[in-house]
Amino acid sequence: MIADATFNGLSETERQRGLWVLLAATFLTWGGFFAVIPLIAVHYVDDLGWAASSIGLVLAIRQFTQQGLTTISGALADRLGAKRLICTGMFIRVLGFLIMARAETFSVLLLSVIVAAIGGGLFESPKAAAIATLTDESNRRRYYSLSGVIAGLGVAIGTQTGALWLRFDFGVVSLLGAGVFVLCFLLMVFFLPTVQIATEPHGFFEGFARVWDDRLFVAYVSFLMGFWFMSTQFSLSLSLTAADVAGTDSAVAWVYGINSGVTMLLGYPLPRLLERRLAAFPTLIVGVAITSLGFGLVGLATNTALLLACVVIISVGTVLVRPGEQTVTAGLAAPAARGSYFGFAALSLAIGGGLGQYTGGVIYDFGHSADLPALPWIVSSLVGLVTCTGLWHLRAAISARSAEIPRVSSASAES
Repeated sequence: MIADATFNGLSETERQRGLWVLLAATFLTWGGFFAVIPLIAVHYVDDLGWAASSIGLVLAIRQFTQQGLTTISGALADRLGAKRLICTGMFIRVLGFLIMARAETFSVLLLSVIVAAIGGGLFESPKAAAIATLTDESNRRRYYSLSGVIAGLGVAIGTQTGALWLRFDFGVVSLLGAGVFVLCFLLMVFFLPTVQIATEPHGFFEGFARVWDDRLFVAYVSFLMGFWFMSTQFSLSLSLTAADVAGTDSAVAWVYGINSGVTMLLGYPLPRLLERRLAAFPTLIVGVAITSLGFGLVGLATNTALLLACVVIISVGTVLVRPGEQTVTAGLAAPAARGSYFGFAALSLAIGGGLGQYTGGVIYDFGHSADLPALPWIVSSLVGLVTCTGLWHLRAAISARSAEIPRVSSASAES
């Protein structure tokens, strides 16, 4: 596996530098993104009185645009390498946030999120494939767990900073996000080594054909759509519910603060604790089940304390899902078309997350008009249970195909 990780001729020093640079990028991209995007719903729905369904549509288009383009950028990364796509994507996201700073109409807001999504779509899949390329079985588990903690720290600082500046002006928040991505762009340009993703040269569509023929991987990605449908409620329906229950927009920062706190405290030790008993795929299923339970309980939360308790449950589930999903995807991806595999995997978020954002806003509006405020959480929980069932049926095939998939944490990765 070491040879696979170093086929592009990078020295050990360059590999380690690349991994540290990508960790820094994880902190900056999550921080910059979550300083802005979660507050779109609060600003335009609560402050300006727009319909939640209209913001749900905007967020759904952003989600589908970004993850849809991620599928293409993954295949491009196989041919062009990761660095130039990552740098281009960072620069375009800066432009999107600059436009958002002046977005006072629906059309301008929509344009801004599409531009920002194009940027994210260009760097997301190449970044994931670069991580899989620069790691191997001896350190991949540790890296994904550590990456989750770093992401949680970025979310915590980003949401708290965004919420603070929202008191002054949403345009300032957008400029803040743009500045973070400028810094990330410069970091990538000057310090990220050139990473060649695929072990074998192939045409643009050959990688897609290879993934499409991998029926097990296609089924795995399809069932993950349900998780992303459910989890994207965090940025719209849960944010709006938190503001309603607590009676203040600051509750959005509380929700993300708790989520980030759980991620930072448990993101590394919890998977490590479970790894002796559960491999990556069963841990993923358990995480989806816990997340589904948490979302279902939101419908019963009648005060702020109960709602935040639900956030803790959801966050624990997500702590198990994210490194598990990344580890399984990396293990199933063929090195000859690694970028194409990671790009195709993004379809689960593109389709599931896009549907979740749009229908979440529609269901939220309908639930409130019909005096059924728990409806979004019933639907989300049921979708999560269906996802668990589908993934459970794949367990034997995944185990037979991927006995070499590492466990989620890093007990054997200390070196």
